[in-house]
Amino acid sequence: MNDIKKDSKSFLEGQIILIDKPLGWTSFNVVKKIKYLLKEKYRLKKIKVGHAGTLDPLATGLLIVCTGKFTKKINSIQNLQKVYTGTITLGKTTPSYDLETEINNVFEIKHITEKLIQNTTKLFVGNIEQSPPMFSALKINGERLYMKARRGEKFEIKKRKVHIESFVVTHINIPNINFKIKCSKGTYIRSIADDFGKKLNSGAHLSKLCRTAIGDYKLKNAFNIKSFENYLNS
Repeated sequence: MNDIKKDSKSFLEGQIILIDKPLGWTSFNVVKKIKYLLKEKYRLKKIKVGHAGTLDPLATGLLIVCTGKFTKKINSIQNLQKVYTGTITLGKTTPSYDLETEINNVFEIKHITEKLIQNTTKLFVGNIEQSPPMFSALKINGERLYMKARRGEKFEIKKRKVHIESFVVTHINIPNINFKIKCSKGTYIRSIADDFGKKLNSGAHLSKLCRTAIGDYKLKNAFNIKSFENYLNS
């Protein structure tokens, strides 16, 4: 578990808390909950709490929460390499590239073989360009993209360069492909899923995602929300 001290001074001075983000929670929900627990436990009027690296509501896994003066470390932590595991589902696409939105197109998958899948992963290793999802928290003119997307607005998203250190298929049960990806800051795994489907002359979406590591910080050492609350009160 996290090596953290259970006193108000330590949290105010700054600590790093590793949290296993639950399915359906936003990263902000986690920060809000941690802040509430700390303020209640130590009767604090104010405490800075922030997170390093957003996870989508439908993703689970490692979220790094910083308190007090350690919130200044957020930018450097966000720059660390990330590791994800998950599932890409072939033959169907969604506007959000994951299951946040409904299926909008169905594609043929009979031509897709295990060999084709394995060969296609090689196209995504190294420096690649990708377009962030329309349903993302990026901003255009001060407004989140997902707000514009939900209104049905059309807008152009510039491609960005990211680095994929490795893309390993861990299990194939068509239409589902399980994977493990090591990548740089700013990589959208949802975009990889969508692009992967296109490279297979089909379609695909991300159906499951878990972040297992950020730099040397590991999910296996993280609290879930309840265990953190119990730890504070033990």
